[in-house]
Amino acid sequence: MSGNTVTQPHSASCTPSRAARELGLRRGEFDLAANLGHIRTVPDEGEGGRRVTHSEIDRLRARDGFPEALKKRVEAVGTKEGAELLEVPLGRFTRLARLGKVVPVTFYLNRYRAVVWLYLAEELRQFAADENNAPLLSGRTPAGSRKQLAERLDLRPRNWRQRHLGFLRRQAGDHPWARAAAVASQLDAVQIAEIVQDPYERAHLNRFRPRPPAHGAPGSPAAHLAESLTMAQDPDEIGWLRADLSQAVSEARTLQPAPRPTPAPRPTPAPGPAKAREQTPPTPPAASEQTPPEPEEPGRSRGLMGWLRRRTA
Repeated sequence: MSGNTVTQPHSASCTPSRAARELGLRRGEFDLAANLGHIRTVPDEGEGGRRVTHSEIDRLRARDGFPEALKKRVEAVGTKEGAELLEVPLGRFTRLARLGKVVPVTFYLNRYRAVVWLYLAEELRQFAADENNAPLLSGRTPAGSRKQLAERLDLRPRNWRQRHLGFLRRQAGDHPWARAAAVASQLDAVQIAEIVQDPYERAHLNRFRPRPPAHGAPGSPAAHLAESLTMAQDPDEIGWLRADLSQAVSEARTLQPAPRPTPAPRPTPAPGPAKAREQTPPTPPAASEQTPPEPEEPGRSRGLMGWLRRRTA
């Protein structure tokens, strides 16, 4: 998928389902063509999915041999058809796939919830035409390979995961957090928390985490099985992904730090009571000077009656 991260207006693009119809592809063929980079898509940031521009549809329609040439490039076959293309018995083809000599491009779950691996027919034709692969197509399987098969070696899930990770990285383009999230999609939550310890960075990483391939209703046994196939299983595979995620997050942190909540502004303290002005207490008014009464003579009567008595004496 294209690394173009410019949001396209809906009037200039259409949904994958609509694009598949206009290109004459089944939805599975369209998804595979987009994963392989044959159809360029653009992000729909409003919906969180992908869209196809009308100019891209016009470009594909104008190519020679459309639509047969495009359909041939995304032709995927199962084990039986793959064995026929390589002109080998069914069992030999399965052994080649388990040993990682041919790599599946996608899978589906049948009605018994068994995994059915699919391979690009174009790649199988190239494999058969390569003279270096002739010993693998005939003769006895080497002793070392027979021992691995006896120990139940099966590289199909791991090889598919590596290929799928390449698809996800192509879709992420140059966006640092989307590229890190592509790696994180194959590790469980515990592994991610050990590597990305900052909660804000983990939340930002999860925002770009791609959805696992859809198989069955969400929460169904088929959906859980499909999701488990996307998770790394082998210790060395997990170790490689952990190191890759650590480096990818470090680069993303440098190029585009994860957003953090803006601290709430501290309230401005209300103005306190003005400092009491130092005032000199008012000087109390001077007491009025009063002439103390003259001491009365001993025996002198006070009041009016005493004065009258003195007048009439």
